[in-house]
Amino acid sequence: METKRLKKILIVDDEPSILLSLSYALKVDGVEVITCNEIEQAEEALENSRFDLVIADIRMSGISGIEGLELLSYIKQRYTTEVIIMTGYGSDEVEAEAYRRGALCYFNKPIDMEELFHHLAAIGIPVKNPVGVK
Repeated sequence: METKRLKKILIVDDEPSILLSLSYALKVDGVEVITCNEIEQAEEALENSRFDLVIADIRMSGISGIEGLELLSYIKQRYTTEVIIMTGYGSDEVEAEAYRRGALCYFNKPIDMEELFHHLAAIGIPVKNPVGVK
């Protein structure tokens, strides 16, 4: 009997409400969700575990305002993990930079959950409400 491997998602954001709401929305059977509110925590989690997906905010509490893009580059240089970028402070230039660095997709906050679920299902991650997903 074949057992399916647990899918793992890492969510990185400095806003507790975002971590809580995304974690709740993405936890289903077969999916483990880990949250981090600092880039350093995320890098440590990535070193200690294999993730299928990282969802990261661009602007954390750091000075540069692009910590999420730096994390995206860090992940793409070291792992095969997919990365979704989200931000409340987006621009066309930042979006283009996220895709240039290898983002799977880019969301402005608040995130369109139906679209997020569609992207997750497309990469084989189970979702609660696969509306419009085939």
